[in-house]
Amino acid sequence: MTIFFEELLDQFRVFLATFEDERLRNFTASCDWAMSPRAVEPHELPSSSLLDRTAELATATARPLAKFVADHRSELRWGQTYTAADFGQHFIDNYGWLEVFGTRGHFENDAMAGGLLVLGPNIVYPDHHHEAEEIYIPLTGGTEWRKGEGEFVIREGGEVIHHPSNVNHAMKTGDEPLLALYLWRGGPLAARSTITGGQG
Repeated sequence: MTIFFEELLDQFRVFLATFEDERLRNFTASCDWAMSPRAVEPHELPSSSLLDRTAELATATARPLAKFVADHRSELRWGQTYTAADFGQHFIDNYGWLEVFGTRGHFENDAMAGGLLVLGPNIVYPDHHHEAEEIYIPLTGGTEWRKGEGEFVIREGGEVIHHPSNVNHAMKTGDEPLLALYLWRGGPLAARSTITGGQG
């Protein structure tokens, strides 16, 4: 089992190494990749059913990671920050995240968190912010992203999206699901975001 989790971390790191973006390089260079595995119980969510489709939609560079996660979904611990009381049951059934490393993920890291977010089709993740600085890399395209006071813009798979500390951002999926890699640093790594927008 340890070999499997090491392969998960390797897939994550290999994908990140394909990028030349300076903001991302700054993140990855400050990460101590010699992480100890953490024993966590597997936990699937309804949104895990979306992973086969996201693996099909993933960019060529991202497909090995997306397929690996889809193939091993039942061995991983998927989580949710929100409940149906926050955004409704439809959102909860189409939302989840996998923390590969961080303060609660499959590998221990107190300085940075990294993982994957999945959102189903036609889902609005409303404006929110958090203290931690964040980078997203969508592995699939077609989702609209908004930062600060800007408009929603469709982002393609493989784009690097940077959210500075406490800057509002939101996502809105189209007819296909989203799978996105995320990195957090510089704030509480398990903090619940502050929601500032609605789903309308």
